[in-house]
Amino acid sequence: MKIAVLSDGAWGTALAVNLVSNRHQVTTWGPFPDYLAEMERSRENSRFLPGVKLPPELHFESDIAKATAGCDLLLLATPTQFLRSVLRKLKPCFDPAKQLVVNVAKGIEVDSWLRVSQITGSELGPCRYVALSGPSHAEEVSRGVPTLVVAASTDDDAAMTVQKTFMNERFRVYTSGDVTGVELGGALKNVIAIAAGAIDGMKLGDNPKAALLTRGICEMSRLGEALGGQRQTFNGLSGIGDLIVTCTSGHSRNRHVGEELGRGRKLAEILHNMGMVVAEGVPTAKGAFHLARTAGVETPLIDAIHTVLFDDLDIRQAVNSLMTRDPKAE
Repeated sequence: MKIAVLSDGAWGTALAVNLVSNRHQVTTWGPFPDYLAEMERSRENSRFLPGVKLPPELHFESDIAKATAGCDLLLLATPTQFLRSVLRKLKPCFDPAKQLVVNVAKGIEVDSWLRVSQITGSELGPCRYVALSGPSHAEEVSRGVPTLVVAASTDDDAAMTVQKTFMNERFRVYTSGDVTGVELGGALKNVIAIAAGAIDGMKLGDNPKAALLTRGICEMSRLGEALGGQRQTFNGLSGIGDLIVTCTSGHSRNRHVGEELGRGRKLAEILHNMGMVVAEGVPTAKGAFHLARTAGVETPLIDAIHTVLFDDLDIRQAVNSLMTRDPKAE
């Protein structure tokens, strides 16, 4: 297939490497022409994925119309909060009759509170859309570490096309019809991962981490089902699978934010020090909090994380508040 990857970040680059290994014709587009030229010259994404050599077959193009011309598949790997502007650049050259859209970003857009499929539909109109998600750090996928993900679409043929396109002996793809559940699983786990990092930053130990993951997946499932997802989806790769890896891995940007909060640093300082690296869980915490209120769903973990991030609640006080809630059945 002829494929355009719309992002020069870590995840888009890792998937581009995987797709080239499957003998697809792949072009990477990004918003900064100078950086694309640097990647093409050095054969490395030193800013977001250092140490991974990019194959000579991977092409780079700063003109989005040229990058996507004649493509069968468009891979959206832009962080959720910046995706709408990319879609508006894409729309004049997008062909919904011929081009399959695959999204790998995980989040909820601030202010609109929309998932990526909803943002894409609002900007591009009806199109064949697949959400690809699961426990999959770019640093490991780019090095061929065995990884499992799920491709979700309301179009079974589209999901199976993505399965065939991406799958190899290192990258296994399952299919699902639950786009809502898969997208919410990928988004909400980032919020819980901030809390997991805070537990590590405070050096509280293993018991609270296990409790957080257990209660966290319950909360994700409860909210996800209220918003139209299927409960069983949250027991799969895009739910508990992605939650485990994001809450425990040193690669996790969201866990890093929480860890720094647990060490006593302020959010603004943490995000400043991360530079251009995006922690999707921070803006998604706003979206999750809003959606839970709208749906009338009880989400004590999300509420606590939201209050720590945006109302400057001390993280230790948040833990105490969660531990002293009224007793109830599990």
